[in-house]
Amino acid sequence: MTSILSPVYYNIWDIIQQRVYQTKVHDVNDLKQSLIAVIFIDETSEQWHRRLQACIQAKRGHFEYLL
Repeated sequence: MTSILSPVYYNIWDIIQQRVYQTKVHDVNDLKQSLIAVIFIDETSEQWHRRLQACIQAKRGHFEYLL
């Protein structure tokens, strides 16, 4: 089975790699922990961005229904 990897896919992995290797990786466990941290931070910031956009849309009122 062959899969085609788009430039976006390579760009995402390049960004993840840059973030993971900002600190020295000593072993596989360090690598795993760095990957988990980078992915968690990206997911958290995306969720935060959605919440801020909902707050703006609701003109600073209740916005839970927009999420």
